[in-house]
Amino acid sequence: MALLGNSLATGAILAVIITVFGPISGAHFNPAVSGVFWLRGEISSRLAIAYVVAQLLGGFVGVLLAHAMFDMPLMQTASKVRTGPGQWFAEGVATFGLILTILGTLIARPAAVAVNVGLYIIAAYWFTASTSFANPAVTVARAFSDTFAGIRPDDVAAFIAAQLAGAVLAMGVAGWLFRAGAAKTDSTSRMEARARR
Repeated sequence: MALLGNSLATGAILAVIITVFGPISGAHFNPAVSGVFWLRGEISSRLAIAYVVAQLLGGFVGVLLAHAMFDMPLMQTASKVRTGPGQWFAEGVATFGLILTILGTLIARPAAVAVNVGLYIIAAYWFTASTSFANPAVTVARAFSDTFAGIRPDDVAAFIAAQLAGAVLAMGVAGWLFRAGAAKTDSTSRMEARARR
């Protein structure tokens, strides 16, 4: 029940905040996402760094707010062990899928990014062994929460490495996959135009 509640709440609020803040910041809440957009040359180094700093600070403030709302000690250190090849691979898969979802939806139906990201995260909570952090800022923040959602500080670096690897791989696959799809669509459109003449 805790996992169900957590996944639904996370997916729902993601859809809301991406819709609300998309016009302001492009909905950059995730260093892996910002890193991909920087590698693709779509945002500057300065902006990428500013986003990552804001994401890390926002995650930490969010943890403090959650602890305050539930009358818990504000400062905590997580003790939940999240380590091992299965967990790391799961984080790579989760982040790969998230980046592919974002990049693919931006091409297919940009207005659906918020909904698709929310739905993807809800699903990824359940189909990954790690419960899909898929976000280095969230990973760091959860190290400061000794709850079922936490991650032991010793396990943070490996999670982030797996997330970044998944993000870069997804960027490469998306570049190939969606370029090939766009070329096929262009070719089909040209053939249809010729047939109408």
